[in-house]
Amino acid sequence: MKILVVDDERDVKALFEQRFRKEIRDGEMTFAFAYSGEEALGYLNSLNHEAVLILSDINMPGMSGLELLKQIKMHYEKPPPTVMMITAFGDDENYQQAMKLGADDFLTKPLNFTYLREKLKLVK
Repeated sequence: MKILVVDDERDVKALFEQRFRKEIRDGEMTFAFAYSGEEALGYLNSLNHEAVLILSDINMPGMSGLELLKQIKMHYEKPPPTVMMITAFGDDENYQQAMKLGADDFLTKPLNFTYLREKLKLVK
């Protein structure tokens, strides 16, 4: 499974590579990283929309994760990517807006990687 992680915090890459070391080594999961909503859209366009699971932070400079979600749902319908939103602010307003825009899941930081691993394995 190819997973695109979108977060303006660059240390997220090392964290995911460490926490999913076994899955990466075994070829179960491949991770790509984008550090802005704009970079994520460029990545999706360059892949000709290869089906990916997208984990996106909500609060980022420039294009927010919610705006990215809106763009993904408008332009990448077939096959629709699974999009999980991640935020440090688990407030109801962000949750409601993410669900209304078509998010498949909503997670809060700090991420529980055991829980996330189980969720990712259910997606396939």
